[in-house]
Amino acid sequence: MDNHVIKAAGAVLWRRLSDELVQVALIHRPRYHDWSFPKGKVEPGEPEISCAHREVFEETGFESIFGPELCTVEYLVGASTKSVRYWSAEAIGEAKGPLDPNEVDQIIWVTVADAYDKLTREGDKEVLKNFEKFGTDTTPLVLLRHGKAIAREEWEGDDGDRPLAQLGQIQSMRMLAKYFPFGITEIHTSDAVRCYETVSPMARSLKLDMIYWTELSEYAFEKDKKAAINVVQDIIESEAHAIVCGHNPVIPAIVAKYIGKKNIKQLDHGLLPGESWILHHRDGEVVAIDWMKAPDA
Repeated sequence: MDNHVIKAAGAVLWRRLSDELVQVALIHRPRYHDWSFPKGKVEPGEPEISCAHREVFEETGFESIFGPELCTVEYLVGASTKSVRYWSAEAIGEAKGPLDPNEVDQIIWVTVADAYDKLTREGDKEVLKNFEKFGTDTTPLVLLRHGKAIAREEWEGDDGDRPLAQLGQIQSMRMLAKYFPFGITEIHTSDAVRCYETVSPMARSLKLDMIYWTELSEYAFEKDKKAAINVVQDIIESEAHAIVCGHNPVIPAIVAKYIGKKNIKQLDHGLLPGESWILHHRDGEVVAIDWMKAPDA
């Protein structure tokens, strides 16, 4: 019989004090007498990235903006396997609110070099190595395929007017939990109905106006592939924390532009409805690419 898997998530919380000095936060847990990164168990129905974002706040008091996913660490807890996904997270502002001293009784900020000496678990040191590999100060660009739409053969009108199916509507209502940790400041979308219906609930929640692009539609892309790429290039150069909602033929072409046609073959599948690739870029260069599954129905 397979071991029971306990899902958990956390983050390496960091802050920049100067061009040369970056510190990471370590927490001391009195229950275990160890120094580690903030993390905790995933609640039923909770996306793992949402869990990591919540745990950072609950265990450090800091709001944060997430960067690349770092790795997954697994270890045995009794007869169960604990699987912990980690992200990079930048601390924003000052710590807020009281912490539970029974969970965390100390928080210290140390250099990466000092963190290696202070961390208790070897697994956490592997997480820190990945944090060093990706580095800091990245900007996320979410390339999101629209949610599940009504099938083409079931729609008699113009394809651009084809709306979301019921599943797609449910997905759209659950997008925010997955992308809130990235500190989204702009939402761009194809002018196809199924695309802007996918991101409109998120835009309302974040109080952001959607930015519509004909260039990102399937119809326009067939005529001029460079136009869609130019739209995304401008977004990258603006360094906005942005979501771009588009179509499956369009998004892979954009990704290939930034990571190369050969490298895109390493992505083991295209995007299903409601899935995304997240490009983390620094100075115009993509340094990491993550995949986000569609929200659960």
